[in-house]
Amino acid sequence: MTTAVNLVPYKTLLTFSKNVFLAMGCPEKDADLAANVLLSADLRGVDSHGVARLIGYVRLWEAGRINPTPNIKIIHETPSTATVDGDAGLGLVVAPQAMQIAIDKAENVGTGWVSVKNSNHYGIAGYHAMMALEHDMIGISMTNASPLVAPTFSKERLLGTNPIAMAIPAGEEPPYVADFATTTAANGKLEILQRKQEDAPVGWIQDKEGLSSTNAGELKNGGALLPLGGDRIRSSHKGYCLGSMVDILSSVLSGAGYGPWAPPFVSFLPLPEDPVGEGLGHFFGAMRVDGFRPKEEFKSHMDNWIRRFKNAETVEGQERVLIPGDPEREIEHERLTEGIPLLSPVIKDLEEVGSKFSLSI
Repeated sequence: MTTAVNLVPYKTLLTFSKNVFLAMGCPEKDADLAANVLLSADLRGVDSHGVARLIGYVRLWEAGRINPTPNIKIIHETPSTATVDGDAGLGLVVAPQAMQIAIDKAENVGTGWVSVKNSNHYGIAGYHAMMALEHDMIGISMTNASPLVAPTFSKERLLGTNPIAMAIPAGEEPPYVADFATTTAANGKLEILQRKQEDAPVGWIQDKEGLSSTNAGELKNGGALLPLGGDRIRSSHKGYCLGSMVDILSSVLSGAGYGPWAPPFVSFLPLPEDPVGEGLGHFFGAMRVDGFRPKEEFKSHMDNWIRRFKNAETVEGQERVLIPGDPEREIEHERLTEGIPLLSPVIKDLEEVGSKFSLSI
């Protein structure tokens, strides 16, 4: 079944989202930041984490689980590290502030590492990692998420999609930007398939008995997402390892809820009855390039690295080898010009959000 797609100008969605965050009680500066972080996902083609998520943030706020005016503060630090308490704020606001702390520490001592507790869903990981680029730094961003993922050989949902992003500056070439979930697919992609009423590919999910499924709504039946790789034969244990690393650095290290104790993104699911920490957790890193070698020398060699890979001989039927960040950059250029495509169910959700606050889109 084909679902209608509507092209909406970027600035229209940016203004609408900002006004929603203002209506939730966010200060002007925070509402502006949250809207920019949210829409960066749509611009880069990560439709599962953009305005389609806006209604989810509103429902969490209505449930009293998002604090629109958080007191975000450092609760433990050394010259190169810090732990930040997000005070249940929007992850879209908490995360950039924490990443800035990592950048500031890197400016002073070469590297900065920040772990965050008591936060919420922070949008796309890549946004925060890319903050380091303008400072000639390498940026790293991770977060844990709602427990929807079964470890290899398990039926239980114990991990989130737990993304990792790394942004690396170059000279004349665009930067290298890798941003990916540690599962075969993020839950948001299943939500998109549900809106389109399409099946999921084999290897994305399993049913409640641990058997492979193509039902995009399988999570509602007790099923689970699968780690990157899909199954043991295709190295799902590696995806499991990556996801668990993110969980530990983001949450065990910071004091956030980890594993099955991570709070769910959807407001209709209850918080864990036996919490081991506070909220979702994030982890950020910033490394000065000139802490390792002269920055112009590094950037020149990054250009060389990128060009060599771009010029790699391709397999039959493929035009070119992509560098991480290429597809998103091309989509961003297109969407800034032509608008952001939204499925009709997303439009309906945005209209519902607007009606709550007397806003129109």
